[in-house]
Order: sequence, then C-alpha cells, then structure tokens
Amino acid sequence: MPSIRRRVRRLSSRDKIVLTLMVAVPTLIELAFVWLPTLFSIGLSFTRWNGLDINDIHAAGTDNYAFVVKDYPPFWPAVQHNVLWLVFLALIATPLGLLLAVLLDQKIRGSRIYQSIFFAPVMLSLALVGVIWQLFYQRDNGLLNFLLGTAGTPSAVDWFGDSSVNIWAALVAATWRHSGYVMLLYLAGLKGVDPALKEAAALDGANAAQTFFRVIFPAMRPINIVIVVITIIESLRAFDIVYVINRGTNGLELISALVIQNLVGEGQVIGVGSALATILLVISLVPITFYLSRTFGKEAKES
Repeated sequence: MPSIRRRVRRLSSRDKIVLTLMVAVPTLIELAFVWLPTLFSIGLSFTRWNGLDINDIHAAGTDNYAFVVKDYPPFWPAVQHNVLWLVFLALIATPLGLLLAVLLDQKIRGSRIYQSIFFAPVMLSLALVGVIWQLFYQRDNGLLNFLLGTAGTPSAVDWFGDSSVNIWAALVAATWRHSGYVMLLYLAGLKGVDPALKEAAALDGANAAQTFFRVIFPAMRPINIVIVVITIIESLRAFDIVYVINRGTNGLELISALVIQNLVGEGQVIGVGSALATILLVISLVPITFYLSRTFGKEAKES
C-alpha cells in the first residue's frame, strides 16, 4: 500500500484570531483582577494613605512593617492563631478526612449516601458555615448548651463570646468543612491505587494496618503533597468563620481578619493593611512554591 502522507493543516486567519483571544482574554482578566491589585497593594504597603485622596499618598519606607511587627498588638496573637489553625487542621481535620475516606472505601452499604453527607459542608461557603455553627454554639438557645443541660442558665458557656474557648469552637467548625474536602481527595487517591500492590502485601503476610501505612499510603504521595499544600493554604486564608462570629476580635484574631480591619471601615489604615496583606502573600507563596517545584521538578526528571 502506498504510504499515506500526513498533511499538516496550517492555521487560518480565523483560527489565529480565536487562539489569540483564548489566550489573551484570560490573561488580561487575571492581570486586571489578580496581578495588578497585588502589585498595587505591595506598593501601598510602603506608603501612608487615608484611602480617600489620591494626592495624599506619602512614602513611608518600611515603617508600616516595623509598626506591624513591633507596635501592633493584634499581630502576634493572629500569627499564633494561624499556626494553631494549621496544627489543628493538620493533626485533627486531615486525619479525620483520611479515616472517613478509608472507611467509605470499604464498599459498605450506603457509602454514596455517607459520601454526600460528609461532603455537603464543602459545598457551603465558610460564611454560611459560621452562621450554622453560631446557631449550634449560642449561649441561651444553642444546641450544644441544650445537650449539656446548661441552656438558659448562668453556667451556660458562651462558646463564641468567651475568648478562652472561642478559637477552639471555631476550629471545630472549620474541621467540619475541611475533613469533607480531604475525604474526597483521599477517596480519589484510594481508587487510583493499583490493586496488585494490596495483593502483593497480603501474600507477604501484611495485615490491614501494615498494608495501608507501608503500601497504600506511600503510593498516594501525589495526593499527600496536594493535601499538605491545601491544609497550609486553608490555615492562612481562614477568614470567613471568625469574621462572621465577631469580626476577628476577642480571641479570634487572624492575619486575614486584620487585613480587612485595616483596609475597610472608618479607621482604615491602608498602608498597614497592605503590609499585612503582603506578609500573608509572602507566607502563602512558600507552600505554593514547594508544591510547584516538587510537581514540575518530578516531571522534568521523568522527561
């Protein structure tokens, strides 16, 4: 049979226009709504501005950063709360999501229903999650105090109002949502594990726990890296729940909440708020850079 020559189809003028628009439009949108505001915010962090008169912007050097680190009382409590948020999600919420994924991967009856129930909070906004848990934690009519038998009595705990316990109450609410997200990711990872690995471990005499921790869990390394990065980012961008509760004050200070407090409202301090946002951006870039370097570094080695 005569060899069939493959003809390379050249792009027409219309194809070039469509391709250009497909690349240019998303790039311009990201540039306009992400990169330009980011660069503008970084620039404002080195200025003093009341946010009203554009002609009233004055250079401040690194004074805003020095003020945040040395003289801004809520900053270091907010850093501690963000670290606590990360530790709690990493040690409580993430293992809980993994446990749910393992249990639901056992092909138990009604597993699809359970998956939907545990994943439902993920589809809710964090602001709505905060509202839901406010109803649960209310001092006088909340479900928790009702179950404890203290509702409407002087001994009732003000779970969101008491600064000694409200951070833990907020973390439980965040765990309710985060564990469902982790469960979904690990379920996808468990489905992708080669069954031959489990069979080989069983032939070697490994029990269920040994098979999981020595064979299955290491095989889900890409999923593990993604979940680590997601957990770190979730702890840094946590904002909605604490802002719904008490605007991120009285024991619920977080860096993201401090950013909004300084950028919005009557007492706005644009320079300080921008400095806080820049600090949060730099911290957030660490896990993102780690994830991208591991992902693309591995692809480069394989190629």
